[in-house]
Amino acid sequence: MTTGARLLELDAGHYRLEGVLDFSTVVPVAVAGQALLQRDVSIHIDLSAVTGANSAGLVLLLEWMDLARARRARLTYSHLPASLARIAGMSNLTDLLPLAPPRA
Repeated sequence: MTTGARLLELDAGHYRLEGVLDFSTVVPVAVAGQALLQRDVSIHIDLSAVTGANSAGLVLLLEWMDLARARRARLTYSHLPASLARIAGMSNLTDLLPLAPPRA
């Protein structure tokens, strides 16, 4: 059984993505992220609560990057899970991800 994923607002422009990012969970989270990118100019997403991910999770992060770029918004991620880091590394995409140090 797959646990859903959700995007929680921590404070202005700072969000935490939680749960499993796979083919069955990314669509609702993608829609939530699109709404944020329409509203906020600077977004930081903490990935420390992502408990599992496959290539669908990486595609989600890349999609949000494209949306942010199109809107000229600033988007950063922190705490990239090992599963996503491996997929990004094998795909030569790690350098494309806007990774930032964790926020205090």
